[in-house]
Amino acid sequence: QVQLVESGGGLVQPGGSLRLSCVASGMIFSINAMNWYRQAPGKERELVASGPSGRNANYADFVKGRFTISRDNAKNTVSLQMNSLQPEDTAVYYCNAIVRRTSVSPLVTSYWGRGTQVTVSS
Repeated sequence: QVQLVESGGGLVQPGGSLRLSCVASGMIFSINAMNWYRQAPGKERELVASGPSGRNANYADFVKGRFTISRDNAKNTVSLQMNSLQPEDTAVYYCNAIVRRTSVSPLVTSYWGRGTQVTVSS
């Protein structure tokens, strides 16, 4: 199996910054993409940033210019630097990885972390 563990959430004032990290471990041959999603109370889970391997990252319009996703392929980690945080950014942030588990099969599987709470409030 594959495990994803997020860290770095917390309480921050409006305008502040946080850095989230996620590490993937387990049976991993390669990771096609590592992404960040979020889910606010009463809302559906939504894509925040996507980091495909070897290609430019993609961002949701509501975080462009404020958030930056970065990957370390050698360490199977992904980070999300969040600047200029606003109360509407309050949500549980989830790490997602699209993983190819073995060299034998080209099939990939989507895995999720348990999430880390980000609260933006004065």
